Order: sequence, then structure tokens, then C-alpha cells
Amino acid sequence: MRFFVFSTFLLCIASGALAKPLQKRDGVSRDVFDDLLLYYKYASSTYTDCASPNGNVMVQEINEDSTNTQGFVARDDTKKEIVVAWRGSSAVADFLITDASVIRVDYTSPGVTPASGATVHSGFLRSYNSVADQVIALVKTQLDLNPDYAVVSTGHSLGGSLASLSAVSLKSNFPDTPMRLYTYGQPRTGNQEYANMVNSMYGDQAFRYVRTTDGVPTAFPMLLGYRHHGVEYWQTSDPAIAATLKQCAPDGEDPTCSDSKLSDGFTATHLTYFGIYFNTPFCT
Repeated sequence: MRFFVFSTFLLCIASGALAKPLQKRDGVSRDVFDDLLLYYKYASSTYTDCASPNGNVMVQEINEDSTNTQGFVARDDTKKEIVVAWRGSSAVADFLITDASVIRVDYTSPGVTPASGATVHSGFLRSYNSVADQVIALVKTQLDLNPDYAVVSTGHSLGGSLASLSAVSLKSNFPDTPMRLYTYGQPRTGNQEYANMVNSMYGDQAFRYVRTTDGVPTAFPMLLGYRHHGVEYWQTSDPAIAATLKQCAPDGEDPTCSDSKLSDGFTATHLTYFGIYFNTPFCT
């Protein structure tokens, strides 16, 4: 898994002054909770060979050795969804090549017209762009065959950042297709302009789940120009149930949610969501 501890950064975690505390509430509906759990199971299933993710059709696995990028595209014919799921870190190479590249670069990706000034984590972008054309082609084929289907991007940790980048990519390439984004323990991925871009595309359809004191989501500090996007769903205490989730401000940076905790970087909390270890397969 990822190791996001950068000791010189920890005291620089910003206080969330840009947050706009709107539409917040304690507790979520059972339907929202069930969806959050469902798409975590997809993310968790990326770490192993999974012939039938969540009992659904495996369209194709994604595996790019040059950047150690893995995931899959699946299809749920009951929910009428195409699910693009991304694996988080599972090798030293992921950290050394992908996670540790904290420098932001101009955001460019196939088929995307980026917002002016948008920059993203260079390692995350390199990883996604190495498979972007393949993913776009796979989703296009599925949408051509199933034009009434929606698309969901999901991932845990590094996979959450890849899900974010794929969500922007796919919405840019298929603007008329309904889409949602679910991430778990996602580190900050880009700057304010990138966050604004995601928010404008997805609004309340970007679900970003953070468990209790997981420090990975806030390990890249705002002082370095990083900003979160999407509606954070902060699990305030264990166990993970609808009542222990707090729906936070919709802009991504809410000082009363996970951003209220000083980041401890990578800890055991990051490895288990919903009481499910991060690489548990759900393949039947």
C-alpha cells in the first residue's frame, strides 16, 4: 500500500480556510451507505484476479507494466452500469515511481480540455495517462453496445486518485453519459483549479469517503497547492454504519471533517474500510 508520510510536510497541513460549509449533515441514508459499500468492494477486488467483480461481467483487466497501473472495466447489467475500478499501491514501485512524485504538473489527458491553471500530481497523471486510450476505448465499446448505461469510476488510495483522473477523462470524452465517482482514502490529487473542474463536472455525484483518522487523504498539504474535490463522507467513528458518516461541505475542503485532524500519513486505518481489508476480493 501507499506510504504518504512526508515528515517535513505534516506541520504544514492547512486549516481549510477555503472550505464552504454548505449542505452538511450527520448521518446518511441507507441507499447512500449501501452504494458507498458496493463501490468499495469493486475497488477492493482490483488487487487480485477477479473473474466476476461483485458477481458481474468482467469486460477487461487493465495492466500496464511500465507504470505498474492496474484495474478493470466491469459491467453490471442489472444496475445498467459500466464500472471502471482502479487498484491502489501494492508494490514498492508504486511508492517510488508514482506516489513519491509530489510535484504537480499541468493537467493534460487524451480528450480533455483542462481548466486554465489546472495542475495535478505528476505520478498519478503519468500512471493514468499510460492507460487512458485503452480505458476510453473500452468504455466507448461498452457504451456503443449499451447506450443507456451509466459509468462509475472507483478506487482506494492511489486507486482513488486514478479514479478521479479517469472520471474527468471519461466525462470529457462522453459528456452525455451519466457518471458518478467514488473514492476511498484518496490523497489530494490536484490544485484548486483541478478540484473546481471535478466539482463542476460531478457536483454531488462525486463521493469521497474517509475513515476516521486515515491520514493519507490529507498527507499532501494544501500549503503545496493541493486541494480536495467532491463531497467528503467522513466516518467519524467505528463501526462504519450510516449513522457514523458525516456528509461534509461540497467543495472538498471542510475544516470540520477529516481535515480537522493533523495527518499521520499512512497508518493501519488506511488499510481497512467498512471492516474490510483493502485487498479483499468480491468476485462471485
